[in-house]
Amino acid sequence: MLNESEKFLEGLRNVMEARNLKDAPLSEAAGLHQSFVRDLKRGKAASPKLSSAVRLAQALGMTVEDVMAWAEGQPSNTLTISIAGKVGAGAKVPVFDAYEKGDGPQVECPPGLSPHGIVAVEVEGDSMEPVYSDGDLLFYTRNGHDAVPSDDVGHRCVCEDEDGMGWVKQIKPGDEPGLFHLISLNPGASNIWNIRLKWAARVRLHWPADLAQKT
Repeated sequence: MLNESEKFLEGLRNVMEARNLKDAPLSEAAGLHQSFVRDLKRGKAASPKLSSAVRLAQALGMTVEDVMAWAEGQPSNTLTISIAGKVGAGAKVPVFDAYEKGDGPQVECPPGLSPHGIVAVEVEGDSMEPVYSDGDLLFYTRNGHDAVPSDDVGHRCVCEDEDGMGWVKQIKPGDEPGLFHLISLNPGASNIWNIRLKWAARVRLHWPADLAQKT
């Protein structure tokens, strides 16, 4: 019978295989040494401390318990995630709070992603090509309804401006406190300078349109 450390490691292997994840990028996303996951899987490192397990789970958009549940393969119960609306990059798209809570469309939870606290938005248009395409789904976690977490600055984020428009941009600090620069993912599209945001949340997972199973 597997102990908790072994269950976490086996679950981690299964999640990474299901999502086709590589060792080094996951280690870096968790803020760990580049070889951490590789050494862990090869038995060259000691069982992960709880803090390291939490970091790895968070990088996957999961809890430690979620990862351990994958020790015997993908859980059989089908979970779903709400689609909050649509979002653009080069063109304004009013998107959020388009549906009554719990009444929006649902998408089958991607393999290895916990549905708890996760929301999806659907890309509209081609303004984010070649990074994201029309119909793709972006999954994110709101870490506060009215906040721009400092850890998310510098990353690709779903965000909402003061006018209620949704964007997907790389967020960088603005010229004054409380202001942000929104950098387009498409080199040919316009950037937005010194804008106030209601909130921003880092994109945790990108799911191409042809993989999405809407329910």
